[in-house]
Amino acid sequence: MNYLNMKKASLKSIIILFSLITQHSALITHRSAMAQQTGNILKIETSKGNILQSNFLLYLPQGYDTLDRRWPLLLFLHGSGERGELLELVKRNGPPKMIEEGRQFPFIVVSPQCPEDQRWETQIGVLDMLLQHLVEKYRVDTGRIYVTGLSMGGQGTWNLAFAYPDRFAAIVPICGWADPGRARLIRHLPAWVFHGAKDDVVPLEESQKMVDALKAHGSPVKFTIYPEAGHDAWTEAYESEEMWEWLLEQKKRH
Repeated sequence: MNYLNMKKASLKSIIILFSLITQHSALITHRSAMAQQTGNILKIETSKGNILQSNFLLYLPQGYDTLDRRWPLLLFLHGSGERGELLELVKRNGPPKMIEEGRQFPFIVVSPQCPEDQRWETQIGVLDMLLQHLVEKYRVDTGRIYVTGLSMGGQGTWNLAFAYPDRFAAIVPICGWADPGRARLIRHLPAWVFHGAKDDVVPLEESQKMVDALKAHGSPVKFTIYPEAGHDAWTEAYESEEMWEWLLEQKKRH
């Protein structure tokens, strides 16, 4: 099925959302509620009887239940090594790992899991419907929805932005790759790109080509190269307080 066309399909009104019960759930319940992220499954049945499913981790910031306000939302896309059906894998890197270690973020964090043997570009429609669901169910500031991802998730970040260039307030692709010929689609979108100079998995030139293409279209893109980093540019990137401060300053242009 072509997921990019799923928005055209009429959906049945029943959306099933429930918490995953795993052997690891007890590890979560013993942590402070301020740092809790829960496993969830979203299932949607289309008019053709097809079932779309997204397994994801969800983090609600401290104060979500007590403060009557709308919150920014960060969508995190993991790399190829975290694909499958075990959500614990998604906690290996990036924001989910930081949350498990006790980091508190002032925004909602959703971290879906890509199915085994798939890539994020085959899940674009599923990600779209996941975001739609979250906006409907939670108090999301739709002017401050951000996307970040690493490696395969960096590629997914670029491709999701290409597919929905007016949905997001900013993107942070890390050691990813994409078609620079599509850069014009997101020339208006604030982006901060990160890559390791010694990356032997996804060459630095892949990010460089995207940055150059964006700049040619007048984009405000930012680019950080870590001279001593290999493929793992994400550890330093996500530890950058400057990056998080910049991200939260970005608001969608209306």
